[in-house]
Amino acid sequence: MKIKNILIQKILYALGICFFTFPSLLTAQQYTITSPEKNVKLIITIDEEIKYAILVNDTLVMNESTLSLTIDDNIVLGKKPKVIKTKRQFVNQVLEPELRVKSKFIRDNFNELLLSFKGKYAVIFRVYDNGIAYRFKTSLKNDIIVVDESAVFNFVGDNQIYFPREKEFQSHNERLYEFGKLDTLSTNDLCSLPTLVTANKTRLLISETALLDYPGMWLTGGEENTLQAKFPPYALEQKVDNRRWTDDRDIRVSKPADFIARTAGKRSFPWRIIAIAKSDADLITNQLSYQLAEPCKIENISWIKPGKVAWDWWNYNNIYDVDFKAGVNTDTYKYYIDFASKYGIEYIILDEGWYVLGDVLDIVPEVDVQDIINYGKSKNVDVILWVTWSSLDQKLIEALDAFKAWGAVGLKVDFMQRDDQWMVNYYERVARECANRELLVDFHGSYKPAGLRRTYPNVLTREGVKGAENNKWADYITPEHNLTLPFIRMVAGPMDYTPGSMVNAQKKNFAIHWNRPMSMGTRAHQVAMYTLFESPLQMLCDTPSNYMKEDETTKFIAQIPVVWDETQVLHAKIGTYLAVARKNEDKWFVGVMNNQNERTLSIDFSFLEEGNYTVQIFKDGINADRYASDYKLETKQITSKDVIEAQLAPGGGWSAIISINN
Repeated sequence: MKIKNILIQKILYALGICFFTFPSLLTAQQYTITSPEKNVKLIITIDEEIKYAILVNDTLVMNESTLSLTIDDNIVLGKKPKVIKTKRQFVNQVLEPELRVKSKFIRDNFNELLLSFKGKYAVIFRVYDNGIAYRFKTSLKNDIIVVDESAVFNFVGDNQIYFPREKEFQSHNERLYEFGKLDTLSTNDLCSLPTLVTANKTRLLISETALLDYPGMWLTGGEENTLQAKFPPYALEQKVDNRRWTDDRDIRVSKPADFIARTAGKRSFPWRIIAIAKSDADLITNQLSYQLAEPCKIENISWIKPGKVAWDWWNYNNIYDVDFKAGVNTDTYKYYIDFASKYGIEYIILDEGWYVLGDVLDIVPEVDVQDIINYGKSKNVDVILWVTWSSLDQKLIEALDAFKAWGAVGLKVDFMQRDDQWMVNYYERVARECANRELLVDFHGSYKPAGLRRTYPNVLTREGVKGAENNKWADYITPEHNLTLPFIRMVAGPMDYTPGSMVNAQKKNFAIHWNRPMSMGTRAHQVAMYTLFESPLQMLCDTPSNYMKEDETTKFIAQIPVVWDETQVLHAKIGTYLAVARKNEDKWFVGVMNNQNERTLSIDFSFLEEGNYTVQIFKDGINADRYASDYKLETKQITSKDVIEAQLAPGGGWSAIISINN
């Protein structure tokens, strides 16, 4: 019946009739919202359910998609809904993000429709030129139990999907993206967010934001070309999983409830986002995840300092040409500080090993944290401390007070690997308590960004991405994977991929080494990540000894900022290539990455204003196809009228730093 209905609806639309639920023509109420430039149209139908359809440039891409919320006593908000009030508004404002992840300003321009229903609930719909979003809002006097939420995304046409497959809700959300047909998925196929679907040549990315006091949304397949929401249950009890790791990190929900949340009856729920892109390039500039998030709750943000950080864990502390024993010890971390100071790197991190696992205040005898922090401050380098989430939680206030007293500036909190309501609330609690003490946060072992970075901008970045650490044990961090992440995962927000490998290999030469890891792709591919991959706290994953040996490369990387005033996409094809120009103050930076196929891309500098410029170029060397660490650094004089051909090796890259001549 659904297929027949869709065919009938297409015929009706062709005839100029705007009904999208043909069996209910006589009784349904319909509301239409268009985007400011009228390229996106949302048609909402109210009959036995709340349904909506999306048209992009008058082409139907989603239809008969439904939403509802089931609360106490199995009351379904959205079943036989009765509209009692409507309110429309048009908003055209400029946002100034606390952290300039993509741009200094964001134009926040949308049309909104609020539908209030009998039963003290409402649904708010917003339509942008690059997406639609909706959220529930309830006005109930007492606290409620949310039994479940239904969100069905019904796509039109022959659909393909990039599916970040998951086995269960216990997950770091570090996935590869399986590319295939949407209609091959069933309710047994589970994925985390975001996920990307194509429908009638339109790219539709599903995510969420303003995720507070509520579980994260996941998706499964459904009937035909359908995805449907699924949520981790409320955690009644949790316990250590003794099958894996140690008891300070792998903690599972041992007793799930038959509902998903306990929450206030008067509240707004998370936004469900469908980002819309006519081209792959449009995905790179989409900022709906930030625009729809809850506003900043920190009054003074002047202490929040983005920057780069030297990281110890990936390179296994393999430093050399020193006269002390390398390892997790004070001398080694002072060496990291000397390196960071030399190149203007703002932070170092003390990763696993500096405290006795299980007690974040029991420091191992080989490490003098206070001495390290004091030494760092004398060199203008600050220290971030790694902790497991559960050990931190056991002594949260005591530990944060101690870290602040020591002079540490932030935390890397790891191994949460859940997003049930309790864990989502833990993220907010950590962000809030750290903000109260002016401490930065980097969440690892985490779910995707879902708005917390705007509400608490001291949360600079998070993992939730299959990044460079996987090179230590696997061979699937390919250039193609690296060129998928910006179009899907990065749309949700910053990602702590941890770039910067100085040991580079082509696919045929790549080898797995836990203690001395390498990356797949060229040196120039790694360097380009610093411009292309967004993260206001950006790691340098390799050993300082390698960076100082590769001084020319390191000096180039050190010049690249971690926040941006403007972003322009020059070339983009998911999984294939990406070229982006970004501006920071009076300089422009260009990053280009390539998949395994050798190619040439034209870099047109017409984005520059008139004038004469000096450009430093870091590119693949002539033998980078054989020896991936081969690169060439050159300097040219250019104007906005110039075009340079970037010749890219397999797995290659190209970067530019552009300064105006005085």
